[in-house]
Amino acid sequence: PGRLSPVHPKIKPASISEDFETFFYTQTLDHFNYKPESYRTFQQRYIINSKHWGGAEENAPIFAYFGEEGPLDEDLPIIGNWFKPSLTLRINISKQHRFYGKSVPFGTLDDVINNENTRGYFSSAQAIADYAEVLVYLKEKLSAQNSPVIVIGGSYGGMLASWFRLKYPHIAIGALASSAPILYFDNITPQDGYYSVVTNDFREASESCYETIRNSWSVIDEVASRPNGLSFLSQRFKTCSPLDTSSELKDYLDTMYAVSAQYNHPPTYPVTVVCGGIDGAPEGIDILGRIFAGVVAYGGERSCYEMKKSNSASQTNLGWSWQTCSELVMPIGRGSNDTMFPSAPFSLNDFTNSCMSKYGVPPRPHWVTTYYGGHDIKLVLQRFASNIIFSNGLRDPYSSGGVLEKISDSVLPIYTVNGSHCLDILTSSQSDPQWLVMQRQVEIEIIQGWFAKYYADLHALQI
Repeated sequence: PGRLSPVHPKIKPASISEDFETFFYTQTLDHFNYKPESYRTFQQRYIINSKHWGGAEENAPIFAYFGEEGPLDEDLPIIGNWFKPSLTLRINISKQHRFYGKSVPFGTLDDVINNENTRGYFSSAQAIADYAEVLVYLKEKLSAQNSPVIVIGGSYGGMLASWFRLKYPHIAIGALASSAPILYFDNITPQDGYYSVVTNDFREASESCYETIRNSWSVIDEVASRPNGLSFLSQRFKTCSPLDTSSELKDYLDTMYAVSAQYNHPPTYPVTVVCGGIDGAPEGIDILGRIFAGVVAYGGERSCYEMKKSNSASQTNLGWSWQTCSELVMPIGRGSNDTMFPSAPFSLNDFTNSCMSKYGVPPRPHWVTTYYGGHDIKLVLQRFASNIIFSNGLRDPYSSGGVLEKISDSVLPIYTVNGSHCLDILTSSQSDPQWLVMQRQVEIEIIQGWFAKYYADLHALQI
């Protein structure tokens, strides 16, 4: 599946606005132990934009954006100017998740991941404890003890925002959790949820495109099994280096289709682009030629297409590999006939063996639901939780593991039929469709309602 991030992997980070100031907080390594090594510290990056803040004396709100599995530099240029017109007198604080970006303790991430004594401090619980400590510190520093805090995150960061509101209600009065698949754990969501949505996206775009993709996998395998078949496929798909297995080509196509669906953002709509290539191939061209036309439509005309996975893993891939092999076990798979993809069921046994070979420890697939909940979520949260928006776009494959049912009057799903991954928290533009404008407006009105109740309580208690 596509990476669990608000940012499309093809987007190159733009420069961060000069309105943002970067700071570093001396962060506690281990919030949950009192062993000597727990007291070690590292420098955690956070970024503040106070240009529009009304000030502590006005108890003006604080919006805290939670970084996820990547550098903040990728997120900030494209996150969050959509609430400027309506929620002006606020301060924006963005915090980098530990072990990512410039918040890596004790050397490089490679060093940390390969050191069994340090990677154990790399967890979601430690991360939201970091965020709690930074927010308490900043409210003290800004003399803003009565300023209400709203936490915002997208994808994994959205999970963290919702979990933070449940764990630290005394610090944040509400959370906007965009595209947060908090129910894709412990078999709450069917394994094939993700790839079923990808399939539906393509089928909605074009029935013939969907059929072509569905029928292509067996053709690829059949051609690969012939003498010189891999060489033939390498030529047909203009691969930058010869294919060693048909899986390299199939994995590339699998990722291309999944990412197209996950980030099927307006106005370009990548699923439509891919299908336009497949359906628009010259008449009479064979199925492999049509699939390749989809590759060209998606990636542009190139001298060759890199289909082998790089040996040098990115910081995101390194960190996320550890996080999924420890606590964030999302059993995403598919059966033989339930999607347009070949069968690839999730096997916890195989996954455990893979994690054991990498890290020497097995994953804990039930820990997320033990620590944060997830089972029977309406029964559990309707009388306990408050002030959480779970926003989704139903074209996002991860929405299959999102909260799509109203839990209470203030724990609400806000979704759009045509939306995609984290679209509502991305920077607004003139080309935004009306349904997206309305989704954001509804979210703003809900948050303004939270503020109104908070300030009324503050006044009534004369704090």
